Amino acid sequence: MPRVLLIEDDPSVREGVELGLRRRGHEVAATATGEEGLAALPEFRPDLVLLDLMLPGVNGVEVCRRIREAGQLPIIMLTARGDDFDIVIGLEAGADDYIVKPARTEVIEARIRAVLRRIEEPGAGQPAVERHGDLALDRSGLTVTKCGRELALAPSELKLLLYLSAAPEQVFSRQQLLEQVWEHGYHGDARLVDACVRRLRNKIEDVPGTPRYIQTLRGFGYRFGPL
Repeated sequence: MPRVLLIEDDPSVREGVELGLRRRGHEVAATATGEEGLAALPEFRPDLVLLDLMLPGVNGVEVCRRIREAGQLPIIMLTARGDDFDIVIGLEAGADDYIVKPARTEVIEARIRAVLRRIEEPGAGQPAVERHGDLALDRSGLTVTKCGRELALAPSELKLLLYLSAAPEQVFSRQQLLEQVWEHGYHGDARLVDACVRRLRNKIEDVPGTPRYIQTLRGFGYRFGPL
């Protein structure tokens, strides 16, 4: 079972989530502050982080940024509010998904498994390594290089790129991408897609504002080039 690092300052939420995940077989390390969570990372070595957005001291957004600077550990942001501004900031900081509290344990576990599947499923039926312009995608090794330099992609960014590039020139709506990449149903949040596309463009495009690889078709969705 995946090892989960929970960083949550609310004692009742922290204890409830920790107990629920432990009952389902997860090994959980629970901390109350961003500083404690960051300090626990090297020793606990989690498979995924559940990160509260509103933390005292070093807040969740800053914790997310620091984790992203160090590696591509999957992150699910927890927020007590459905506040658009907070959610967008968390996604832009590098979170792979988010959950609005309170949430049932089965919902949290389903999101954990969905995020982890994104780094376990290379594109079926595709060549192990394929080239698109300056990009080389290794679907079996789950790596992406640009001009020979490996790119550090978060799980959602990697899965999105692999999914789009498996069908070049095909246009996918945001809802299709939510269902296939994030495994969210009809009520999924399109901001997940848009934030992930922006982060991905910043890593793979020479000029993110004039994208060559991931193109937007207004009113329809996204497609993979390259132009």
